[in-house]
Amino acid sequence: MENLKEIEIFAAKIRLETTKMIGTRGFGHISGSLSVADALAVLYGGVMNVRPNEPNWAERDKLVMSKGHAGPAVYSALALRGFFSMDWLATLNQPETRLPSHCDMKLTPGVDMTTGSLGQGASAAVGLALAQKLDELSSRTYLFVGDGECNEGQVWEAIMFAAQHKLNNLVTFVDYNKKQLDGTTAEVIDMGDIAVKFANFGWHTQNINGQSVAEIVQALQNLSSNMPNAIILNTTKGAGVSAISDVTLNHHMVVDGDLLATAIAECEAKLAELGVK
Repeated sequence: MENLKEIEIFAAKIRLETTKMIGTRGFGHISGSLSVADALAVLYGGVMNVRPNEPNWAERDKLVMSKGHAGPAVYSALALRGFFSMDWLATLNQPETRLPSHCDMKLTPGVDMTTGSLGQGASAAVGLALAQKLDELSSRTYLFVGDGECNEGQVWEAIMFAAQHKLNNLVTFVDYNKKQLDGTTAEVIDMGDIAVKFANFGWHTQNINGQSVAEIVQALQNLSSNMPNAIILNTTKGAGVSAISDVTLNHHMVVDGDLLATAIAECEAKLAELGVK
């Protein structure tokens, strides 16, 4: 694991590149991408055992971004780690791109599962974790689901299956930013205490500040070896860019002109604060 400051720098770079990428397109799911930047920085900054020059290495750790609209943040992390050229980021969701709006394992080096139809990524991640067990690999599967996505019954079917088969190599991050497409999660379908729900379904559960790399690192050091693990990331939708996080309905936004300039400036200011020129 790299030191915490280096991880914070990595997270800030993910936010900057994600903002610029979506700004190039002019619109997109920027807020839900920004909220998971810290967790992605921790994972790709040293926790996950991956080989950028060998993205299909059989023994690698795998990541499934079931909330597929956060694909741009994954692309930023992968590019920064050297899975593909940074130049690709400017092609997001353009004709002939290898970086579609939602993650596609057949197009993008380093993407382990195609996602975007909410709920299905959870089942896929469970399958990957089970396969790792059957193949007697020491690797893990890391899954990201959204809090709104947890409205899907398929998520809970996967959660029950993972507990039944004691998939202790599966780590699920819930991006608990408390907003979904057309309102707050409390307004649309109130999930109550998600951490308690996971625990009641037979998972080892931790409830942390999802915008703190220190807490994310600590949580990953406190995983159970006997059952699947859930880490509830208490986050802010649009974290790191106040011009976006302060917008009430910010699931999908136009990002151009003054907003883009303001967002980039805020990301660059964070990097400067961390000592990056």
